[in-house]
Amino acid sequence: MADNLAERLRAICLALPEVNERPSHGAPAFFVRDKKSFLQLWASGHHDDDFPHLWCAAAPGAQAELVAGAPDKFFRPPYVGGRGWIGVRLDGDVDWAEIAELCEDAYRAVAPARLVAVLDER
Repeated sequence: MADNLAERLRAICLALPEVNERPSHGAPAFFVRDKKSFLQLWASGHHDDDFPHLWCAAAPGAQAELVAGAPDKFFRPPYVGGRGWIGVRLDGDVDWAEIAELCEDAYRAVAPARLVAVLDER
């Protein structure tokens, strides 16, 4: 399952402009221009969250809205939750279209305006 999750996220994230992947803290992570991270996969869980999940950057206010609206799916992750990042559970029935939207939103939250414009032109 972990390999399948990584493959699915890799296909989504690496399609975004100037994105690369490298391990961070032992987990696959995705970066804009090899500098700013926007998503990290914890396929086997992390700390007390012992279920597959990802952490992703988000626009201001999105974390509170998503966690309040679907606490069974979204959570405030450790370490990066204070910066507004979102935790997303990947156990159960995963809506990959929704995950793709979250990945794009995470990218937009950290990418420079020029790269966001490239994305918008597609």
